[in-house]
Amino acid sequence: MGVRGRKRARSRKRWVIGIVASLVVLLAGGAGAIYLKLNANIDTFNAAGLSKNRPTPAPADANGDKPENVLLIGSDSRAGENGKLGGSASGPIGRSDTTILLHVYPDHKHAVGVSIPRDSLVDIPPCLLPDGKWSPDQPNAQFNSAFSMGDTAKGNPACTQNTIEKLTGLRVDHTMVVDFAGFAAMTSAVHGVDVCVPNNIYQGDMNPNLGYQGKIVLAKGMQNLSGQQALDYVRVRHGVGDNSDVGRMLRQQAFLSALISKVKGEGMNPTTLLPLANAATKSLTVDPGLGSAAKLMSFGLSLKNIDLKNIQFITAPWKYAGARIDLVHPDVDNLFAELRADRTLEGVNASGKPAPKPAATPAVSGAGITVKVFNGTTTDGLAGKAADQLKAKDFTVSGTTTAKSQDHATTVVEYGSADAAHAKTLAQLFPGAQLEPLNISGINLVVGQDFAKTAATAAPKPLPTTLTQQARSADADPCSKLSYG
Repeated sequence: MGVRGRKRARSRKRWVIGIVASLVVLLAGGAGAIYLKLNANIDTFNAAGLSKNRPTPAPADANGDKPENVLLIGSDSRAGENGKLGGSASGPIGRSDTTILLHVYPDHKHAVGVSIPRDSLVDIPPCLLPDGKWSPDQPNAQFNSAFSMGDTAKGNPACTQNTIEKLTGLRVDHTMVVDFAGFAAMTSAVHGVDVCVPNNIYQGDMNPNLGYQGKIVLAKGMQNLSGQQALDYVRVRHGVGDNSDVGRMLRQQAFLSALISKVKGEGMNPTTLLPLANAATKSLTVDPGLGSAAKLMSFGLSLKNIDLKNIQFITAPWKYAGARIDLVHPDVDNLFAELRADRTLEGVNASGKPAPKPAATPAVSGAGITVKVFNGTTTDGLAGKAADQLKAKDFTVSGTTTAKSQDHATTVVEYGSADAAHAKTLAQLFPGAQLEPLNISGINLVVGQDFAKTAATAAPKPLPTTLTQQARSADADPCSKLSYG
C-alpha cells in the first residue's frame, strides 16, 4: 500500500466549530452566569510565537469595515477524550491535518474558505519552540508539520499561522483550534446534521488494517449524523472516491455547509444555541484576540448576514508530487491575490466600496529594447511581475533576480551612455522612476517599494474556470462534489 493510502484519517470538522461557536455566542454573550461559564471554557495560545515579519493589516474604511481572515485548524491529538473517539495509536502529540483559511469580505455579504491540503509542500518560516528557541526556515516542508513543531499535545498553532501568512500574503486576524471530542460534542448539541453518504461505508473502510469488510458503519444516502458517526463521516477516506485525503476534504466542506445551514435555519434559538455554545467554547483553543465570549460574539456578527449561496469553499490548487502535494503556481498565487484584493472567486468586488479605476497604461513599445530586472525590495515576486509588464509591451527581458540592496524606496532605471533614449522609454511604464546613468552596457530595472504598492493594488488575473467550478457554496446539493475519482 502506498504512502497516500496509508495516511491516517484526520478530521476537518473543526472548521465547523469555529464558525458555529461564533454564531452561537451571539446569543449567549449577555446571559450573565452563562457568559462567565463560556469565558471559562475558552483556552488561548501564546501569541509570542507569531512571526515578527507579518503581512500588513488591511485598513478599515470610513465605516470601520475591513476584511477578516480566520484560520481554522483541526487537531487530531489523541490525548484525553480524543483517544476514545479517534484511537490512541498515534499518540498524544498534536497534529493538524485539517486547515481552512476563512476570508470574510469587508462587505459582510461574502465569505470563502480555502482548504490547504495537509501534505502540501510549503516554506515553513521560523517558529517558537517550547524551549524558547526559534526553529530555522524549512523550505519545501510538509504543511501539517508546522503544527507539530515542538511535539506538544496542544500543537503549535502560531507556527501554522506563520506558515499561512507566508504562503498567502494575508494577515491572519484570528486562529481557532478544535479537537475530535469538541467536534463530536458540537454535532450532538445541534441534534445531528443532515448529510449525504455517497456509498455504503464499512468497518473495513474506517480501519483498513481490519483485513475484512465488516458491517456497514454508514449507509448510502441522506443521513442525520452526530457524535461518533459524524466524526466517522468526515474522517473516512477509504472506500470513497479515490481514497485520498484531498478527496475527503470535499466531504468535510459539504458537512460544514450542512451544519452552517442548520444553525442559520433554526435562528437564534436559546434551546439550541446555548448547549452548542457550551460545547463549542469547551472545544476551542484560540488566539488571545478571541479569548472571550464577547470577542467570539464580535466575530460571529461578521458572519450572521451572509447568505448561504455566498459562503463558498475551495481547495487551494494542487497536484500530486509522489506521496506529497505541490501547490500549483500561478493558480494558487492568483487565488490569494483575489482574496487580498477582496474579490470573490467569480471576480466580484466585495470590498464594500467602488472598485478603483485602473490606471491608464502609457502607449509604449519596447520592441528592440532588452532589460534585466532586479527586485530591490523584500517583497517576493516583484521582479517577475515587472517582467510580465515589460513583456506585454514587447520588451525583451534578459533575466530576473534579486538586487544587491533590497531597501529601494523608488524604482530605478540604470543605463549605459548608448541606451539613454531606451531608458527613458522604459521609465514611462514606472511613474516616478529615477534615471541613473552608469558605466554599464544595456539597461537594468531595479523595482522599489513604489512598484510594490502599485502591484499590490493591481487587479489580479481572473481565476481559471477549471478552478472556480470546483468551488462549493453552502447551499449546494448535499450529494454533489463529495470526492474525487
